[in-house]
Amino acid sequence: MTDKNNTGVVSEGTELFIRMFRAILVVAITGAIAYFVYGNLHGGARFPFKYGLDLAGGSQLTYTADVSKIAPSDVPALMEVLRQVIEKRINVFGVSEPNVQVEESSVVASDKAHRLIIELPGVTDVNKAIDSIGKTPLLEFKLIDAKIAAEKQAAVSLVASSTGKNANGSTTIGNITVNGASAADLDPYVDTGLTGRYLKTASLEFTGGNGGRIAGEAIVSIVFNDEGAALFEKITREHTGENLAIFLDGEVISAPRINEAITGGKAVISGNFKPEEAKALAQNLSFGALPVPIELASTQTIGGALGAEALGQGVRAGVIGFILLSIFMILWYRVPGIVAVIALSIYVVLMLALFQLIPVVMTAAGIAGLILSIGLAVDANVLIAERIKEELIAGKDVQHAISEGFARAWLAIRDSNTAHIIAAVVLFWFGTSLIKGFALVFGLGVVVSMLSAITISRTLLLALPLKANTKVGHFLMGSGFFK
Repeated sequence: MTDKNNTGVVSEGTELFIRMFRAILVVAITGAIAYFVYGNLHGGARFPFKYGLDLAGGSQLTYTADVSKIAPSDVPALMEVLRQVIEKRINVFGVSEPNVQVEESSVVASDKAHRLIIELPGVTDVNKAIDSIGKTPLLEFKLIDAKIAAEKQAAVSLVASSTGKNANGSTTIGNITVNGASAADLDPYVDTGLTGRYLKTASLEFTGGNGGRIAGEAIVSIVFNDEGAALFEKITREHTGENLAIFLDGEVISAPRINEAITGGKAVISGNFKPEEAKALAQNLSFGALPVPIELASTQTIGGALGAEALGQGVRAGVIGFILLSIFMILWYRVPGIVAVIALSIYVVLMLALFQLIPVVMTAAGIAGLILSIGLAVDANVLIAERIKEELIAGKDVQHAISEGFARAWLAIRDSNTAHIIAAVVLFWFGTSLIKGFALVFGLGVVVSMLSAITISRTLLLALPLKANTKVGHFLMGSGFFK
């Protein structure tokens, strides 16, 4: 009997040692992660926190993209190209940590709108923010319909000869009609589909005096990508002898004659440029000719002091809320409450580490999502503590009560958190950029809170060396202020 009892005691002691070892390992890993988070709080850290405009201050520019002439199936791809082009341009100008997002109007909106939202942290001068993006040229190649061009020119000549020019020296066509159509509506330019979307590189060059050009004339040499080169060759092959107008931001800057099919995807833009103008144009095109035209819709500026105040208030609200929750959990649930507070602390450390590693751009809405997810983590611990109490009342010992309590609480925790995750996904999918920040942090927090409540809390509770079926054990695992 002694050997048997001794064997039983050794087995029980070994099991307790394993459970305590797991708990110590969890705490040690958390300590290492906390040290990692703390080490990235100083300036110049490898994984710093990224703050949105409402916390860091800066400028936000909202552009509206004109996709009316683009097939609906091509819009998503072109908007992504637009985002990449603008991001590349901003990075060249040295703006730190820019955030460029593509946003589409809600599915319930009557008018579909495609927007480009550009956030420039630290840039509080709107004019400087716009200058940081620089000129965003729209490069287009259009064929000239010689017949329509001649008819329009004839209408202009007719008006000029009969009425003369107006006060500012221009000629107004007015109500002159050509073949039943208003001369003012005649458009001799035919869209070819070849735009800056297909541009690969652009560079400044100077002519050598050949080809009828003046020696030393500044020109811009452009090279198309493979798709653009094939389209350019097709256009020049099928329209040899015609003129191909080159538009920059809606204005004709050159209209050379197509003498032969041009292969290799190379072309020249000339327009009596000064060297500085040609260099700027080449630079702008190299940084990214826009695949679709955009228009500045709105600007927003947030001062650094206001952002710092919002960040301080958010952190203060989180700390106060955490302290109040901790006091309540410890006083009401005793040992499970203490474990819940430790699990919540681990949860916060894990979330902060994820914010640095992913990284997540923290906004005031994101901080609200984090605080709300802490509340959900507390809710899971409350369910677990209540289930454990019910098992103890049923007469089970502490260890079995803990195991059964977690098993019974899991279904309710799973269902409620699944509903929250679905809500976060819906908000992220259909919401604006501000709502998306909240939804991302909230959804991530729900997932991590399930991990901390089910795995970490269970590991810590099972490591407690509480004796089975004792008044002290039942009191420490119970709930209430006085019993």
